[in-house]
Amino acid sequence: MNLDLFLWLKENIRDHALTLAVVVVTIILVYHFVVDRRRGPLLSNKYRQSLFELQATHFLNASQYLMSGQKENAIEELLSAADAHKEKVEAYFALGRLYRTSGEVHKAVGIHKSLIARENLSEALRLQALKELAVDYDKAGLVDKAVETFKDVLKINREQLEVIKNLCRIFEDIADWDQALNYRLMLSKLGPENQSDTISHILIEQSKDFFQRGEFLASKEKCEEALKHSPSVSVRIQNIKLLLVNHKVTHAQVELLELLKEHPLYGSFVFVELFTVIKNQEKNSAYQLELKKLNDYFLELEDLELLKDPSVQLAKVRLLKNQGRSSDALDVLEKWKKSFPLQGEVMKIEHIQLLIDQNRQSDALKETNELLVSLQGSSTRHFCSQCGHNSDHVFWRCPQCHQWETIQFRWKV
Repeated sequence: MNLDLFLWLKENIRDHALTLAVVVVTIILVYHFVVDRRRGPLLSNKYRQSLFELQATHFLNASQYLMSGQKENAIEELLSAADAHKEKVEAYFALGRLYRTSGEVHKAVGIHKSLIARENLSEALRLQALKELAVDYDKAGLVDKAVETFKDVLKINREQLEVIKNLCRIFEDIADWDQALNYRLMLSKLGPENQSDTISHILIEQSKDFFQRGEFLASKEKCEEALKHSPSVSVRIQNIKLLLVNHKVTHAQVELLELLKEHPLYGSFVFVELFTVIKNQEKNSAYQLELKKLNDYFLELEDLELLKDPSVQLAKVRLLKNQGRSSDALDVLEKWKKSFPLQGEVMKIEHIQLLIDQNRQSDALKETNELLVSLQGSSTRHFCSQCGHNSDHVFWRCPQCHQWETIQFRWKV
């Protein structure tokens, strides 16, 4: 049985971490049993032996039930293990995690609260229970309670990297950029990983907020601070916006051209980011006027090397469409098609839409038939290179895996 269990765990270790934890706890119980025996507790050797065997049996049974997907039976075994030796808390931790993964978060909360309330619990175990409680709240979507409990953990011990990472994730999820920045800076001091890129993105989110409120000086300060951490694409796009509101269109043109040459892949949605609405209508009108000048510059651009890139060409086509110049957009696309094949179904769809706009129905039908033959995958424009998350929106931080600047443009739809 032990050999079979080992082989099964080896094949399924990633998907069955909880089962592994149960087995590890069983090993821990063996250790405690040996220690108890050497230290000579009041119980007889025979009783201690039977007590350990009973508890170990419950844990092994729980492992087998978990392997076969019988979570309810596994919970019953863990409850029995906990009752067999109430002073040993490992069974309670395993039970709490199992309740949490089963969706019964309220029961997990109850277990971890009861552990925290124990008078004779060591500080290390109390800290562990507090962390588990915070994860319970987080899992249940009780953001305020999760944040408060994670912070309580840090009051006891500030060098808790996983806790700080959880706080970073939560504050970034709810777009509380001030708190997100504080904990990212804390993580950069304590953790081994470089946080410069992420800190730069968070500062840009703050810059965007100031920009939308028309507080351009504060927005510029945040942008400059972000640049010191990392010259990411989002920093450079934000800098273009600030150049436009300061009527420095020539400088914005230079920055745009450099950005597109260095990162042509982002050409397809640079202009989506530039179309920001400022809440102050007067300031917004002035910004849109300067943005139009930048758009016209891009549309008149004749940099052959740059325009070979399909993403840049697609940006040009869509910009013309947004201006109501579908005929010009079709001319640009068909001229480009003569020199380069349409790369990916996205370009083909744009071509079909433009053909329909120009009432070229037969040509549109022919292109549609060719597209349907090769059509595969998702219809979303963008995806995350880390986890594969799909979205039509531009996202600098993936809402699924929470990584920054992993967005890629999708050519297949």
